[in-house]
Amino acid sequence: MSTPGSGPATGSTGIRLHAPAPGWSLDADVIVVGSGVAGLTAALRCAAAGRRTVVVTKARLDDGSTRWAQGGIAAALGDGDTPEQHLDDTLVAGAGLCDETAVRLLVTEGPDAVRRLMAAGAVFDTSAETGEIELTREGGHHRRRIAHAGGDATGAEISRALVEAVQAAGIETVENALVLDLLQDAHGRTAGVTLHVMGEGQHDGVGAVHAPAVILATGGMGQVFSATTNPSVSTGDGVALALRAGAEVSDLEFVQFHPTVLFLGADAEGQQPLVSEAVRGEGAYLVDADGVRFMVGQHELAELAPRDIVAKGIMRRMQEQGAQHMYLDARHFGAEMWEQRFPTILAACRSHGIDPVTEPIPVAPAAHYASGGVRTDLHGRTTVPGLYACGEVACTGVHGANRLASNSLLEGLVFAERIADDIVAHAPAGSGPGIPVPATGPLQPGEARYEIQRIMTAGAGVLRSAESLRTAAEALEALYATALNNLEAHGKTAEPGVDSWEATNLLCVARVLVAAAQRRAETRGCHWREDHPDRDDAAWRRHLVVRLSATERRALVVIPTDSADFPSVLHPLSPLSTHSQEQ
Repeated sequence: MSTPGSGPATGSTGIRLHAPAPGWSLDADVIVVGSGVAGLTAALRCAAAGRRTVVVTKARLDDGSTRWAQGGIAAALGDGDTPEQHLDDTLVAGAGLCDETAVRLLVTEGPDAVRRLMAAGAVFDTSAETGEIELTREGGHHRRRIAHAGGDATGAEISRALVEAVQAAGIETVENALVLDLLQDAHGRTAGVTLHVMGEGQHDGVGAVHAPAVILATGGMGQVFSATTNPSVSTGDGVALALRAGAEVSDLEFVQFHPTVLFLGADAEGQQPLVSEAVRGEGAYLVDADGVRFMVGQHELAELAPRDIVAKGIMRRMQEQGAQHMYLDARHFGAEMWEQRFPTILAACRSHGIDPVTEPIPVAPAAHYASGGVRTDLHGRTTVPGLYACGEVACTGVHGANRLASNSLLEGLVFAERIADDIVAHAPAGSGPGIPVPATGPLQPGEARYEIQRIMTAGAGVLRSAESLRTAAEALEALYATALNNLEAHGKTAEPGVDSWEATNLLCVARVLVAAAQRRAETRGCHWREDHPDRDDAAWRRHLVVRLSATERRALVVIPTDSADFPSVLHPLSPLSTHSQEQ
């Protein structure tokens, strides 16, 4: 680990979303925000240890990102495979920025964590001949180590099993609830959350749940781009909440664009159908309109190279040919294999008028996964006492500059268990009541969501440059400045509500992403700078840590670490101890 900054611990920024005062409240020992594999695993483990646990989720319990995961969960479960080989593949994919200690924990604890998931009720596909779990390959893996369920419905099966386990355990849940802000006591320690429940039910409107431990498992922020594989609820709420609470985030510039998303037209917006990497793992080819396999010769694994390499290969071919998409050809699978192994993808393609059995599938890269997030240690602790994070919202150091395929479900599983164990073994100090903090930041109108997505897609998508990022930064700053001026000069802000809260969160994470992407003047992993096409280990084999400043205009403080290792979360980085930048 590099030497942490010597400055004072980061405190709350004092920024809160404009919202009505809480009209109801609950008390708990642990609050879990999110209901994917990470959130529900943590909740089950905390509840099993006797901690009163409340799960808060933005939609229904089974509506998070986990259920959309097609490919599977990676672990060294097969004959001849070892955690060390899994480690090697992960480090290569991460392009020099993985925390090797974190990766080693992931790959060594992963197999048993998957077995515990099976004991909890998850059923993976098995061989009819041997009864053993069937394993497949995806990009960046040199061995078959991806366990799958229902052919291409792994996430749905994991979600089903965990939701049923949570319901059987009688864990209290609050559904259709958008988390707003972290409650903190006079010492900056976690004291709970405020949230807004959408629709009628046992709880309605803005309320509060009080607890000394909060686990963020809110998923990603894919909705910051126009086209994404993420569901509509993935608006970066957890990262934005953490930033407002004074937490540090890292690696947000590393957004993985999945290479093979069903191309629905250049103007397609919102959640797009994913064509799992497992299709390529089973032998599908990437071809151009002339049927040429353009990935052959670009990497030893061809179509199964790490995702950043495949996405770049597709984009380059598109640029060379002036095309809007490439093709994934799996006609040689035949109808039976498509129907048995990839029924979900087959149905999605056919619903859009494409039959993979008889024709190639048009594909193009789209925003898929945030490799960065709220900075944590190996126990999921953030720089705010009592606040934990796991899953896509977190930056554990596992993914580095580019996530290895199917490591995401495993990361959520392993680090959720570690968080629960830490809470049980070292219960956060009892916090006093959350100190009311008046809202000081402006709200964006709901329609700003689409302007933010347009700005980010044009300026900070797969291909980036100093000019595109400068244009994006200026446009985002204009949105923020206009809203801030209306608040400070006229006392006006957008009407509080789900749309305006989500748009405000999206603007927050977009500004951080662009600031980090501007600062990182190199190409590494899934961060591709056309004006800096090479990887620069001497200058950039380090992370960028970002937090909100408590200055009047709420600037972003961007701090590079001293090396590829993260400093301790117990001592947040000080801008006085290293080179920093306010933007």
